[in-house]
Amino acid sequence: MHCPTTIMIGSAYGEAALRLAAEAGIQAPSMHNIQPWLFGLRDGAVEVRVDPARRLATGRGGWAARIACGAAALNARLALAAAGQHALVALHPDPADRNLVARLMPGRARPATPGEAELHGAIGRRYSNRGPFWPAPVPTAVRAALIEAARLEGAWLDLLVGTTAIAAFSEIAQSADRVLRRDERYQAELAGWTHADTAPDGVPVTAGAPFAEPQDVLPQRLFADRRRTPGHDYEPEPLIGVLGVPGDRPVDQTAAGVAMQKVLLTATAAGLDTSMISQPIEVPAACEMLRRALGRTGQPQIVIRFGYGTPGHPTRRRAVDDVLI
Repeated sequence: MHCPTTIMIGSAYGEAALRLAAEAGIQAPSMHNIQPWLFGLRDGAVEVRVDPARRLATGRGGWAARIACGAAALNARLALAAAGQHALVALHPDPADRNLVARLMPGRARPATPGEAELHGAIGRRYSNRGPFWPAPVPTAVRAALIEAARLEGAWLDLLVGTTAIAAFSEIAQSADRVLRRDERYQAELAGWTHADTAPDGVPVTAGAPFAEPQDVLPQRLFADRRRTPGHDYEPEPLIGVLGVPGDRPVDQTAAGVAMQKVLLTATAAGLDTSMISQPIEVPAACEMLRRALGRTGQPQIVIRFGYGTPGHPTRRRAVDDVLI
């Protein structure tokens, strides 16, 4: 992780702030690790933008890129806070510029809060663990912290508890996965983002989940065709969290990305592993079924699996200079 650099306080951010923001931002998660972000300076503010060349054709109208860029914006905000500069963040500030998802403007100088410092320290340790988790339960206090992390960013996180809730979610998720498996364009795009371990983007074959088995509760994407070791099944009652926001406009999706990253970093700081489940969000009918099952009036935006697993490492990222504009 890059060591924080003191930023000269003034009325505008400069190149040092831009690089700090980008170095943290590129470590955010994105669907298939497409890394759909660009970072630049304009009028003294750091801007996070969607890279139109890296939008998924099957990413639900840009949802996948926006939620990823929201997560990158949260990382950038934390990096600036760790450097002693509070950032004022505006999401989608220019209706005429659809690719501009966040503008971080200089706020008052102050030290990072303990919470900001803890989350900033977790950025480099966060990664998606697609393997089986251990049966150890997640403590109640940690569950409460995850829910509070979402709430503080204007989102909600519903943790599914009990076999009935998990079974109902499993049926929705598996149904959505079957729909996506029949979509040839979707599967071709998925294959196109599955790369060798040395690639700077995409999902390495070795990072994919083991081949799905009939007893699995949750669906797995086919990043790899390796079989799991006998006796290493997935947990029968995984801790599943559904994160949502009040609406489903582009700004809502970006806000969901900010909240998602806050939850993921909170989990990482608490020693948890995480992975994302997007199939029931990508299929509109399944997403509506999930919303109704939860009794929510808002829109589910991502599903997160929490637990304790075998340690891994983050996937590769593009160089900072490749994302600066």
